[in-house]
Amino acid sequence: MSSLPDSILGGLQRGWKVHGGPHAALPASLDCDVAIIGSGAGAGITAEMLARAGLKIVIVEEGPLRSSSQFKQRELDAYRDLYQECGGRKTVDQAMNILQGRCVGGSTTVNWTGSFRTPPDALAYWGDKFGLTDFNEAAMAPWFEQVERRLNISDWLTEPNENNGVLKRGADKLGIPTKVVRRNVKGCWNLGSCGMGCPTNAKQSMLVSTLPAALDLGATMLVQSRAAKFELRGERATALVVEPVALDGAVTGAPLRITAKHYVVAGGAINSPALLLRSGAPDPHSLLGKRTFLHPTAGVVALFEHEVAGWAGAPLSVFSDHFLHTGPVDGPVGYKLEVAPVHPAFALTNGGGIGAELAQRARDLPRTQLMIALLRDGFHADAAGGAVKLRSDGSPQLDYALTDYLLDGVRRSYLTMAEIQFAAGAKAVRPVHEQAADYASLAEAKAGIAGLAMKPFLATVGSAHVMGGCTLAADAARGVVRPDGQHWQLANLSVHDGSLFPTSLGANPQLTVYGLAARLTSGLIQRLGGKAQPLA
Repeated sequence: MSSLPDSILGGLQRGWKVHGGPHAALPASLDCDVAIIGSGAGAGITAEMLARAGLKIVIVEEGPLRSSSQFKQRELDAYRDLYQECGGRKTVDQAMNILQGRCVGGSTTVNWTGSFRTPPDALAYWGDKFGLTDFNEAAMAPWFEQVERRLNISDWLTEPNENNGVLKRGADKLGIPTKVVRRNVKGCWNLGSCGMGCPTNAKQSMLVSTLPAALDLGATMLVQSRAAKFELRGERATALVVEPVALDGAVTGAPLRITAKHYVVAGGAINSPALLLRSGAPDPHSLLGKRTFLHPTAGVVALFEHEVAGWAGAPLSVFSDHFLHTGPVDGPVGYKLEVAPVHPAFALTNGGGIGAELAQRARDLPRTQLMIALLRDGFHADAAGGAVKLRSDGSPQLDYALTDYLLDGVRRSYLTMAEIQFAAGAKAVRPVHEQAADYASLAEAKAGIAGLAMKPFLATVGSAHVMGGCTLAADAARGVVRPDGQHWQLANLSVHDGSLFPTSLGANPQLTVYGLAARLTSGLIQRLGGKAQPLA
């Protein structure tokens, strides 16, 4: 792999305008047509479209610029360099871990490539409850088609690895429908290290697709540069204040000011509302940072007699959304079934156990399968999401409660996953819960799961998907942002990321962000007097 060309290094050698960190020094000030905060899914699509329209843009990214030759398939390097808070971001009460990217490309650089259009029932709910009637399945289809072509999103036709195979085999035996995941890859080597950055540039993340296109067209990128706050005057943002930062977040120099005709906030849920909170953005209906969602995720570990090698092969290639649709959308919480890769640090840190017990689980890793259930919050009063708040130093945190309603869904998902794993031939299963044991039969698992105390910290729940906090809505009383992406009270500021979602999705969010960003950017270009060009 060391002989593969590194497209990022090639771009830097061609003269890309990249400042910050180990690159060129940050200037004291910059002026542009549009400043984009963030470099993930929403920012990347926005950047390429604006650059193709001939606009002068600056992209501001808090994390570092890393590239394929630096991705060594090592968890230690990845969590330190590519994730928010080194992979340790947590809710205020510390009960849930939150995985989010913090690097050029954002979470698209480290996600597992699952690409799902917004579920139609979620879009229908948005139309009914938030007035987004023009965001229906038919209206969004052309935008999804455009970004799917751009990012090579298609069904994964290779046989699933055994970790995914367990889900398919067990579900098939029980008559539970499964589907093949659509992935944004091109020439994938099937290595299994998607969450640590792709060392072959097969994953069509923003890092290797839209951002290089924008940089080739003259965009400027600032890395290791934190958007501290907007300067606001009346109904406009007059400048963005940016701080140079080290990898640990410490400020390393004097701030710079970026002045722009328009500003696009695309730092992701949690960071985007936090920036607006730090800036004192207008919030007449106290909605900013509220309704922030997580897809609370539960897991069940299964042990097989044969090797599973859950660290190898495409980490996500099979799923089932059957249990999202067994009742009304606002009934008992539904969940989507996937698997998670069994990398040692990830699996052992999140799987529970200490001492000799943990050592045995490490020895068992080659025969271990990990199934996960993503709960769909945001559709019921007892799962109304959390609230982004600021610490005393201005850094963000998410106050999110694991309610009894959600924990009931966790228990039900344990039962579903255990039944599928036993149907696939598991010799023992164990919910990721501090009170759970290794259950040797389905009957034993049912009895054990029924007796578990469903409380935070006992039930291990995390999330790799964060959504909401800058709700998109048809009127200012229901949302922070207008249907065209512009802030309701700030005329030259838009939001183009997952913080727009009025609910969670019940599906991995990157494709929804791509489609929304493409649609909103097309409108923004028209408002700025330009002509939108198709994505390459």
